[in-house]
Amino acid sequence: MNLSSGRSRWRTDKAVYVAYAPDAGRGSVTLWGDGSPTREFLYVDDCAEAIALSAEKYDASDPVNVGSGFEISIRDLARKIADLCGFRGEIEWDPSRPNGQPRRRLDVARAEASFGFRAHTSLDQGLQRTIEWFRKSRLPASR
Repeated sequence: MNLSSGRSRWRTDKAVYVAYAPDAGRGSVTLWGDGSPTREFLYVDDCAEAIALSAEKYDASDPVNVGSGFEISIRDLARKIADLCGFRGEIEWDPSRPNGQPRRRLDVARAEASFGFRAHTSLDQGLQRTIEWFRKSRLPASR
């Protein structure tokens, strides 16, 4: 799981770089690997809700996965972020660099069954909120 928020200084997969490209709309960005690994993202407000629900309703010692239950390839994520940011440059892939773990997706059935948690924020909504926050709050880029 990767946690995303419009209010945090989160460390990102390389695909998220397009959101920070100072000249969004032109140029290129090179991302590591071939884009095939998949990841799951959870918006921070959903995570906070899961923590509150588990503290209130879960009294077992078994671990519980908290996530969105939705996975996306890094390639598709990069394109989605580029589209949301208006980045029209080239996304290039460097297969000489490592892909990382091939797949990261959690089985979130226990969270729903045990304390009723289900993520409400879609990946698109979370990305859009994060991009809007970043654009409003970032310092002017030095050139």
